[in-house]
Amino acid sequence: MDFNTLAFSMGSAWLSGINLYATVLTLGLLQRYHLVQLPGSLNHLSNWWVIGAAGVLYVIQFFADKIPAVDSFSDALHTFIRVPAGAILAASAFANFDPAVRLIALLAGGTLAFTSHGAKAATRLAANMSPEPVSNIALSLGEDALMFGATFLMAKHPLVILGIVAIALFVSLLIFRYIAKALRRLFRRREPLVSTAALPGTL
Repeated sequence: MDFNTLAFSMGSAWLSGINLYATVLTLGLLQRYHLVQLPGSLNHLSNWWVIGAAGVLYVIQFFADKIPAVDSFSDALHTFIRVPAGAILAASAFANFDPAVRLIALLAGGTLAFTSHGAKAATRLAANMSPEPVSNIALSLGEDALMFGATFLMAKHPLVILGIVAIALFVSLLIFRYIAKALRRLFRRREPLVSTAALPGTL
């Protein structure tokens, strides 16, 4: 097993679930200036048109993330962008491997992108519901710092990112479990109200 390729595959998929454009932009620039050798067909990220498109989209998202309502809408929309893109990035790292390996990477990458995107979207939604704007802006800036820092770390120490992804996956599962429990408690509180309202003659 080529652990460097695995690290770039799973790392880029996980990071894309948080901010796809920052991931593509950073990896593309690192490859373009020969600071890293990306595996498989990920090296195509260094094309100027890819870097330019990722840069423009990142700038748009940077400002959109600071507006709560726009941010929540953007996260909902990007469910259909970040997840498949993460799967494609993961499979692209294994472009020179057997098709079965690429398929496994595609499925694993999509799963990782979904978990990181879901955790990010749920956290930001909670912050966006707060009446003050500070928490949302702080989270947005923190995500940007995380993205560029983690992508650079992946380029220089690819094996470290595997440990980070494993920890982040565990944390994401805890977040999803907490959300599921909160939703169950909410529906349980509503059930008696619905049942009482359904009885004829009940005040």
